[in-house]
Amino acid sequence: MEETSAVTAVAIDKDKSSQAAVKWTVDNLLEGDSKCILIHVLNKTLHPYFEATPIEGRSPSEDEVELYFLSPRGYCALKGVETHEVILHGIDVSTALLDYIHNNNVRNIIVGASTRNVLTRKLRHPDVPTRLLKFAPESCGVYVISKGKVQASRSACRSWTSHDSTSTNSHSSRHRKMLLPKGALDNSEIKDLSSSSISRCKARKYGITPDRTSGSFQVKPCDQLMSNTQVVSPKASKRCKRQEFLHRISIPERTIILEPQNCRPTDPTAHGSDSTAYSSCLSPRDLMLEMRRLRKELEISMEMFKSVSKEAVAAKEKLRTLQEWKEAEEQKLKEARLAEEAAVALAEAERQKAKAAMEAAKTARRLADMEVCKRKLSESKANREEEEKKRALDMLANNKAAYRKYTTDDVEAATDYFSGEHKIGEGGYGSVFKATLDHTAVAIKVLKPDMSQGQRQFQQEVEVLSCARHPHLVLLIGACPEYGCLVYEYMENGSLEDRLFRKDNTPPIPWQSRFRIAAEIATGLLFLHQTKPEPLVHRDLKPANILLDRNYVSKISDVGLSELVPVPAEDGVSQYRLTQARGTFCYIDPEYQQTGMLGVKSDLYSFGVVLLQLITSKPPVGLCASVQEAIDKGTFAEMLDPVVPDWPVEEALSLAKLGLQCCELRKRDRPDLNSVVLPELNRLRNLGLEHEANNIEIQHQANDGKNVASEAPIHNSVPENISQGIQSVEVQHPSIQRSIFRKFKQKAWSTELDWGDMEPWSHSGYRAENFPME
Repeated sequence: MEETSAVTAVAIDKDKSSQAAVKWTVDNLLEGDSKCILIHVLNKTLHPYFEATPIEGRSPSEDEVELYFLSPRGYCALKGVETHEVILHGIDVSTALLDYIHNNNVRNIIVGASTRNVLTRKLRHPDVPTRLLKFAPESCGVYVISKGKVQASRSACRSWTSHDSTSTNSHSSRHRKMLLPKGALDNSEIKDLSSSSISRCKARKYGITPDRTSGSFQVKPCDQLMSNTQVVSPKASKRCKRQEFLHRISIPERTIILEPQNCRPTDPTAHGSDSTAYSSCLSPRDLMLEMRRLRKELEISMEMFKSVSKEAVAAKEKLRTLQEWKEAEEQKLKEARLAEEAAVALAEAERQKAKAAMEAAKTARRLADMEVCKRKLSESKANREEEEKKRALDMLANNKAAYRKYTTDDVEAATDYFSGEHKIGEGGYGSVFKATLDHTAVAIKVLKPDMSQGQRQFQQEVEVLSCARHPHLVLLIGACPEYGCLVYEYMENGSLEDRLFRKDNTPPIPWQSRFRIAAEIATGLLFLHQTKPEPLVHRDLKPANILLDRNYVSKISDVGLSELVPVPAEDGVSQYRLTQARGTFCYIDPEYQQTGMLGVKSDLYSFGVVLLQLITSKPPVGLCASVQEAIDKGTFAEMLDPVVPDWPVEEALSLAKLGLQCCELRKRDRPDLNSVVLPELNRLRNLGLEHEANNIEIQHQANDGKNVASEAPIHNSVPENISQGIQSVEVQHPSIQRSIFRKFKQKAWSTELDWGDMEPWSHSGYRAENFPME
């Protein structure tokens, strides 16, 4: 037969024996530019993801080259030997190598020696070198290398032919058939198959063919047997038997068993003389011995199959356990990674929090230092102001001659013993009588005998009004301490409440005068709030405590409930005094009524209600809500006092909104009297004055040059005999003369000066020595 080209292959692994096998092969077998194939087998049980690998193998990946082939490739390149790397996949390493030998014309196969000892190899199934030595084809030489020397070898007995490539296909699967499952064939069927196959193989080996009709054998003549080209040696016959048997047991039950090609007779016409050849060449005893031997080999093969099956099951279980362990470890690693990330994030958050806390601590420390400095400055300022206040109060306490003292006889004579004909009013403090003292019309307020707080109120009002001087505060002329009587200047038009509700059918107040009265009240209130050393809070501001003189100039009265409020320690900080709530229902500050904390903006609430009454002439109960509802519905014009026909609605609406701002429930929401309220009221007052000037100009043109002054409104007229009246009064005491002059002077200046720009009253002015008394 024609020989084909053969190659040399080296089976390698990661152990040192594989490297020794490569070195021995290059040094002893390869010559010149020989080619060497480096083979590594991956177990499919341990690598289940390579099911698609072809049977002829594949090229290694970069990781596999580095892991298995890098060192052998380098050594072969150093020796000038060409190498080709192949990766095989198989359940069994020796089976994969045998398949590759049969399919790829391998001349020599070199493997490293096994690391197991002799005892281990005896107890367990044979290792790879042992199986290669036993099952490799005769055309392939097998060399087992250990420590650079040949441990075992089997040389090729004949050259490789193309016939071997086809005839060994069944032989290449001989080792794989040993891996069949345990229950693939029944024992009785295996025995029957083995006996029949052995008989057929023996018969064909010696030219015997069974007679299908009679069941007897036909034997060929011996000379024909000797001349037949299919006669083989005893070793080949033995290998043929095992090959045929393993091939037959690999077929499932109830299937037709095919005979191997190399065991069939070459001459189909030789059936006639088979029985003669059989009888002359094979005896029944030899056949029985052969059957026993084959049965023994079958038992050994079955034991090997059971062992391999157990190892496969154990390996699969181990693989499953390893897979579960891997998944558990991956989950633990993932959880550990997440926990680490969470810990890092938490640590970062804590670090940022600590940093923010340190910054906050530094800021707080700086603020504390600033507060300490500010507190020291405030304390020093408060101490100075306290000393000034104490000195001012001492001066005020010692100023007992700052008002004219009247005796009880003077008061009784002036009031005709408090006759009802002279009584003009009744208040919470007591009765008010009209009288004449020192040729001057006065109003005498008499304290109620049963009023417990009356004495304190009397003393406070005397102390305040005796020293305070302002055009829009009622003038205190004198007092009678024995009766608790206060003597005021007489206000001809009574209270603002009486005029708004037109008591005794008095004429209505025009809107120009109402705007002016609002500005005058704000001016007098601001004067009280700016007194030194501490502001004064009226606490009972209402239309009944606002008096009008004959020129409708308004003045604030009844300051007996006034209270001193501490001065703010610094700008932008409001100071309050905790007192018992006093005042009149509907006018008292709700926040002051609930908390008892009194401040300058407590009067602002009462002033807001007064502003709303000025434009509506309605009672104070629910007035704020009614005005707000009318503004929201657009019916504000209906809320204005109907007795005034020519209201400027836009200006009246502006005044109403200002009043609603003053009536806010919380003090901090109310506007400032000096910077917000008073400028707006001054604007409205100037608007009214301009309107009056225009009316005067029209009347002057209509009357053809008549005296405009005589036709002017009464509240703008100035007495003509101011100086004559002062000179005609025969007064022995100079203080009374100066008081009368000041009275007329204030009336003359009331419409010409902006009293809001006056300097607040101080205890240093209007001293007792400026007004000497008897």
